[in-house]
Amino acid sequence: MRAVIQRVTSASVEVEGKIVSKIGRGWLCLVGVTDDDVDADAEYLVKKIMRTRAWPDPENNSPWAKDVAGIDGEVLLVSQFTLYGRLKKPKPDFSKAMGPDKARDFYQSFVERMRAAYQPDRVHDGVFGAMMNVELVNDGPVTFMLDSGHQGH
Repeated sequence: MRAVIQRVTSASVEVEGKIVSKIGRGWLCLVGVTDDDVDADAEYLVKKIMRTRAWPDPENNSPWAKDVAGIDGEVLLVSQFTLYGRLKKPKPDFSKAMGPDKARDFYQSFVERMRAAYQPDRVHDGVFGAMMNVELVNDGPVTFMLDSGHQGH
């Protein structure tokens, strides 16, 4: 699994002209899955996203002190198979991405794991497989790329 996580002051997902999800302060997470991902990969990314300290604590003057729960933030998950795209030729190759049927179930289980690891009403997502317009206000900017490293292998 791969995720690009961005610290945001706000983010939203629009599908067919309608806002389907929006958050305030927290993480916008673009999430891609590959064919050999297993449950351990999903668990690893959930822990990394939830435990990453990316917000300051003004009380002790520490810039990287609080995780998303520590600021009572929100999480917006967006499925993005293009994270496993390769640009070997002018046309992208997505053969490393998990196929759509299997990926839909795996991604949905990832969303449920995130909700179980935090507060379910603070974890939102887009629409799997849809053409989505993602809008964000990047805070910092602070952006990290996470790879599960195929934790189950």
